[in-house]
Amino acid sequence: MTATLNRHPNIPQVDGFYESLIHAQRGMSDDQADLFLAKLVLILANQVGDRAVLDEAIALARTNTLGV
Repeated sequence: MTATLNRHPNIPQVDGFYESLIHAQRGMSDDQADLFLAKLVLILANQVGDRAVLDEAIALARTNTLGV
């Protein structure tokens, strides 16, 4: 059974998570922050582990980024 991407809010204390994410990037150059985010994505993708869910997330992020 393949899971589907959860498109509903699912992070407790989302503001605190966002604050932690921003705090982790403090003092980094733009290139370091980009690398940090790329590494975080790969770590979280490994945690998810379901290729269909990851493909759906990639498509959603692309669509949201391009506004199509």
